[in-house]
Amino acid sequence: MCRHIAYLGPRLALGELLVRPAHGLVRQSWAPRRQRHGTVNADGFGVGWYADGDPVPARYRRSVPIWADPSFPDLARVVRTGAFLAAVRDATQASADGEAAAAPFAFGPWLFSHNGAAKGWPGSLAPLTASLPAVELLSLEARCDAALLWALVSRRLRNGDEPGQALGDTVTEVAEAAPGSRLNFLLTDGAVIAATSWGDSLWYRTGPRQSIAVASEPYDDDPHWFEVPDRTLLVATRADVLLSPLKERPS
Repeated sequence: MCRHIAYLGPRLALGELLVRPAHGLVRQSWAPRRQRHGTVNADGFGVGWYADGDPVPARYRRSVPIWADPSFPDLARVVRTGAFLAAVRDATQASADGEAAAAPFAFGPWLFSHNGAAKGWPGSLAPLTASLPAVELLSLEARCDAALLWALVSRRLRNGDEPGQALGDTVTEVAEAAPGSRLNFLLTDGAVIAATSWGDSLWYRTGPRQSIAVASEPYDDDPHWFEVPDRTLLVATRADVLLSPLKERPS
């Protein structure tokens, strides 16, 4: 169910991590190595990135497979950034939402992606919508589980939660309402990356000149990739990585 990656570090072309590596996100769209649910991520893709001096990211999203977009290689070759989030999508259910359902979702400086599925969607998450104002429900970009999960996370961010707390509290709340869900979240504002490992794979790699990549799976065979344990919250900056256990709420 989807593959995604976030990066913080020195400015580089998007293609340096998405296209050029032997197992980059483009290849993961049709040949992921560590995806346990689904086989092909062909239901759309997206990338969001930050330009110098502008805290609000730009996004490029399509409903076609990433390999079927003739414009993406040029975009990835010339767009340079020090922070981005990108994803390829394997839809939980068929829908007509098109590119609106493709991550990254956005609000203000934030970019968000979900790798996984909400068990029993949509009925299982219906009770959680009570915390959302009607205008926010009516403003959802798409009618998919990821869009609603993003609404729950972004509500917490609007209320002042730190990114790690917003993700961790949402994961445990959703896991209680829909046991068996896979809830690997990825969130960035261009300065910090927060991510959860809950039911699917998550890896991170620190690099030279204070860089970090957090991804569903490694894009190469470098030995400096580390797998994040299941039920774990990751919060990282260019200089530091913190891992904290996530626990299900008591019954």
